[in-house]
Amino acid sequence: MTTDKPGFLKTWFLATRPFSWTPSTMPVLFGTVLALAFGGATMHWGRFLLALVGMVSLHSASNLFNDVSDHKKGLDVQVNPVSGAVVRGWLSRSQALTGAILFLLVGVTLGGSLVYLVGMPILYIGLAGVASILLYDAGPVSLKFHALGDLAVFINFGVLGALGAWTVQTGSVSWLPGVWAIPMSILVIGILHANNWRDIPSDTKGGVRTVANLLGDHRSLSYYGFLLFAPFAFVVSYVAVSGLGHLEPRMPWTFLVTLLALPLAVKLFRRGASRHQPVSPTDFVALDGASAQLNLVFSLLCVAAVGLNVLVQRVLQ
Repeated sequence: MTTDKPGFLKTWFLATRPFSWTPSTMPVLFGTVLALAFGGATMHWGRFLLALVGMVSLHSASNLFNDVSDHKKGLDVQVNPVSGAVVRGWLSRSQALTGAILFLLVGVTLGGSLVYLVGMPILYIGLAGVASILLYDAGPVSLKFHALGDLAVFINFGVLGALGAWTVQTGSVSWLPGVWAIPMSILVIGILHANNWRDIPSDTKGGVRTVANLLGDHRSLSYYGFLLFAPFAFVVSYVAVSGLGHLEPRMPWTFLVTLLALPLAVKLFRRGASRHQPVSPTDFVALDGASAQLNLVFSLLCVAAVGLNVLVQRVLQ
């Protein structure tokens, strides 16, 4: 299947699915500001850019590998609003595979530079991330095909991203970025689940086991609701527990600013609930892209919460 093919640069830009970069860029930004505000770090702009570009490169490689694998196995045959370049006929499978390998090499090279600058802790974090990318579609235990894709994206495009960014700036590992990144990491699962929910018929026919097709259509709505609203519950719980307990550092009350994204979550849940009678034909098929927007808004509010807390502390001093 082909559609009007854009120019060379635009083709490759769209092939990497830039809408999906929020799960790779936001944890890096969040982990960095946490390191500055709570880790006593001094900003290393060069390291930050290496981490950011490295994560985007690895994510782009993952997207292209996924396009090639799905198309080869006959799973990706229909053009959707956020489909990749292979199913659209813009790139052949061999071209996309070559691009995926190049992006992977760029990401690994940049990661290697960070290992040289920071030390071994970043190597272990990076190896875990690369392994999850390579095992997502391929290998004897393909994570995607054994209902482990949700867990993979939760760890790789959330927890590990924030932990890695913290380590890049501070030079040491901490529980803080990993735990505080859990809410935005859950929303990353929401992006993948929206995609897999839409693809239940083709995935089931192709023998793919995702959480979505194991749950079925009706229970997938309940699961999607959990993924949309649990992040807000986590933030409120973190703030409440921090206020009552002696855990340091405490999550500041400024993180309640993330509740501003709650109306968007409600809107997305309604879109999912009306999937059989959508207001617009693209409401359900493009739910993954809309879920990525919620992840972006929520993550930026988390970053803003850290900044607001710094301002409040300075005023109170």
